[in-house]
Amino acid sequence: MNHFKSLSGLNIPFQIYGTAWKKDRTDDLVELALKKGFRGIDTACQPKHYNEVLVGEGISRAYESGLKRSELFIQTKFTSFAGQDPNNCPYDPSLSIEKQIQKSLSVSLENLKTPYLDSLVLHSPLKTFEETKKAWKVFESFIEDGSVKQIGISNCYHPNFFMQLFNEAKVKPSVLQNRFYPTSGYDKELRAFCDEKGVYYQSFWTVNANPHIWQHPFVTQLAKKLGRSAIQVYFRALIHEKVHPLYGTTDASHMEEVMDLFSFSLERDDCERIKELGGY
Repeated sequence: MNHFKSLSGLNIPFQIYGTAWKKDRTDDLVELALKKGFRGIDTACQPKHYNEVLVGEGISRAYESGLKRSELFIQTKFTSFAGQDPNNCPYDPSLSIEKQIQKSLSVSLENLKTPYLDSLVLHSPLKTFEETKKAWKVFESFIEDGSVKQIGISNCYHPNFFMQLFNEAKVKPSVLQNRFYPTSGYDKELRAFCDEKGVYYQSFWTVNANPHIWQHPFVTQLAKKLGRSAIQVYFRALIHEKVHPLYGTTDASHMEEVMDLFSFSLERDDCERIKELGGY
């Protein structure tokens, strides 16, 4: 129950640890998350918000404790120059977009101390669809040479854009990673398309943007009845809807809670009620 198979054929863990904004604590927190049972790590080659070098350090410590690379799902992102700190960019922005992506991948492989990535995500669409398609072709070349096992896109909130990319791509996006919040209408149309096509819908901002759901009396009372936390109940309901949340807690006990999502179940009616509460 702790893994599912993606469109690419990879076995992906339901629980993936998010490493954004961990700064100098990144290595210790990644090591801790892996000790607590996480087998998925999400990061980005974007020093502005991630410390990918320290992600690699935390993973290396876990290897020293006996963890094998084959047991891990490692996902990182290519971030265009618009999303980078111009004073600390992992590639030369004067290069062509193709060369920027190639350099970013090589930096990520070195940072993460791995010969391949399980998943590479385009951090956001580029300025135009044609530019995005050009970047996507470079991503596809990584699938062909074996350096990446699956590819996807993040921060893509326009259904027509994503559908066009999916339909025109030689290698289909296996993952869509988006912010899960009311402003986007919880991506209802996109999620329906992902469900139809077998795309893995991965969410972030899942907790911070939605206290009105997991702090609702119905959820807290249900959690108390089940002997679980409200976050556990909320996440379990989301997984029922094929929404797979990243989780970036710095608290060891909360890590343990998320690793314990499948020791209980929810009634279908309870899942539907929580969905109605959130409007997702």
